Amino acid sequence: MSKSESSNAPLLVITPGEPAGIGPDITLAAMARGGRNALVAASPELMSDRAKQLGIRIEINDWSASREFVDGRLNIVPVALRAPARPGVLDPANAPYVIETLETAVGLCESGVAAAMVTGPVNKAVINDAGIPFSGHTEWLAARTGAAHVVMLLATRDLKVALATTHLPLREVADAIDANLLRMTITTLHADLAGRFGIREPRILVLGLNPHAGESGHLGREEIEIIAPVIRELSAAGYRLSGPLPADTAFTPRVLEDFDVVLAMYHDQGLPVLKFKGFGHAANITLGLPIVRTSVDHGTALDLAGSGRADPSSLVTAIEYAAGMSALQSGIA
Repeated sequence: MSKSESSNAPLLVITPGEPAGIGPDITLAAMARGGRNALVAASPELMSDRAKQLGIRIEINDWSASREFVDGRLNIVPVALRAPARPGVLDPANAPYVIETLETAVGLCESGVAAAMVTGPVNKAVINDAGIPFSGHTEWLAARTGAAHVVMLLATRDLKVALATTHLPLREVADAIDANLLRMTITTLHADLAGRFGIREPRILVLGLNPHAGESGHLGREEIEIIAPVIRELSAAGYRLSGPLPADTAFTPRVLEDFDVVLAMYHDQGLPVLKFKGFGHAANITLGLPIVRTSVDHGTALDLAGSGRADPSSLVTAIEYAAGMSALQSGIA
């Protein structure tokens, strides 16, 4: 595992994401704060030009040329843009560039050079407009690494929310939730909370799918026929589970204090609460991968790109989670 010269902390690799968005801005801002043992998989020209636009002074080290990390510099693993990148202006021509940065980062993690990857925001639409099927980092990374099952976890101070389903149209959610999906999701969540967060016996609160958790079957039977049986099965195997609980009563301080994580059934059931509580200071973490991956909790904010007004706090949080998980996994923590 590569490390910086002045620190025993494992190296991370950052992908800034969409070149027309705020990803380059927040990457530069986070690196300028110092103390970040991170490579950046990106275009050196893009990062240099954006730094000049933002008034950030940087020196670039081409890590791939020497494979030596230089403290105090922006250590870049070069990836070439396919077309000039203008802040705020999407160009499908650069979609392959975005994918190549991800491929580069995964390769560095798989080879043991980097301990974790941290991803900036991408624009799914422009990647698909370029003819590259892409429903999100989570799904792409699962396919790329051959992971059997992955779980999206959003984490901020005092609250962690995992998702049973991710980027699905709402009308498809109920059909996607079955016993096998829930079983795999809960076992993956339990394993990584223990192995990567150091929570020895995770306490998991499982939400219902329907209003009032189905109201005893009057508002839907998924709780009775699918969710509750899986909870009983895994509880009998030693898992610390509760539910299914209605989402409208689960997110209260009195309830949450008894649990380490909430498992929501779909994207907009759990994430609005998480983002209300900690937007800009939360990290998106993919569980179930053979590598550690964290990400920001926001989008590309094209209107802020190059303005100097983008807040790097979420990226800093994602870096901190990646560093902590990597240190725990490597036995440094």
